[in-house]
Amino acid sequence: MDDFTRKFKIPTDKDLEIHQILSTVYQALEEKGYNPINQIVGYILSEDPTYITNHNNARTLIRKIDRDELLQILLRRYLGL
Repeated sequence: MDDFTRKFKIPTDKDLEIHQILSTVYQALEEKGYNPINQIVGYILSEDPTYITNHNNARTLIRKIDRDELLQILLRRYLGL
């Protein structure tokens, strides 16, 4: 048996909400024929909502996410923290 404490992170409700919003925005951009990754990155870097389509209310949804919080979540996920 291991003699150390294992740490794990349970996704918070906020993480789940952000995941759902990003999935919806991604799908809306894809449906309109845009490259979703490029458009979302453009939005994150500039905070210019015109990078996101109004289709399926995507522009309104993405503006509910705090950009700094989104970047922190993305970085933590990328690094596996």
